[in-house]
Amino acid sequence: MAIRVVMAGATGWVGKALIPAIAAQKDFILAGAVSRSAAGQDAGRAVGMDANGVTVAATLDEALAAPSDVMVDYTKPNVVKANTLLAISKGRHVVIGTSGLGAADYAEIDAAARTNGVGVLAAGNFSITATLMKRFALMAAMYVPDVEVIDYASAKKPDAPSGTARELAEALAEVRGKSSARPKADVSGVPETRGGTVGAGEGVQVHALRLPFYILSCEALFGLPDERLTIRHDAGSSAAPYVAGTLLAIRRVGGIKGLVRGLDALMD
Repeated sequence: MAIRVVMAGATGWVGKALIPAIAAQKDFILAGAVSRSAAGQDAGRAVGMDANGVTVAATLDEALAAPSDVMVDYTKPNVVKANTLLAISKGRHVVIGTSGLGAADYAEIDAAARTNGVGVLAAGNFSITATLMKRFALMAAMYVPDVEVIDYASAKKPDAPSGTARELAEALAEVRGKSSARPKADVSGVPETRGGTVGAGEGVQVHALRLPFYILSCEALFGLPDERLTIRHDAGSSAAPYVAGTLLAIRRVGGIKGLVRGLDALMD
């Protein structure tokens, strides 16, 4: 049976790439699309392809009135949580590609998903190379406890750190050993320049740079006496790298109960 997909953020940067990709899959059906700016238009024409017969809805509630299986969210940080909880309440599985959610948000989403018997797959980045960066960084953290994360993005990005950097730092905090750096509370001068602490326990310091020309880059820096390791992911201006990972998530999220964080959970 084909998987019926509702795309929230259909005319956004990633949404425009996903609509034709979903249409090209023999096991997918585009059941709905959401975009306030394109409401009432044909979804295909709204993203620059042939008409596909799906009318863009102004709200997710309207799009979910028709039968569907999976809601994919590539919207904005201020609406993704409400969208996710609404879709869960209506029995839909959810794939979250929007950043900006914190640990408390994910805990609430996990509880709602388990209560409603659906799956949620959330990833800070659905790119295969970004996923490999996370995997290799976690391997390194098993042997090198001193690690910090630098998060690069455009000057207009509304959230900091990015979902990529936050997910990476939270995962690193779970496996790293004790840092040799002076605790932030003991730093004189301007302690805030040491970055934000992300993750449980001792956490990991994350430094978010927001400058023109950057799209999205993330690097994990590891240090030992007399040696250093850098593991870095750089994204270009195209949304293409996120398509394959999102399609994989759509296919697999129906086999999940509750929340799973990170595309790497599906790679094996």
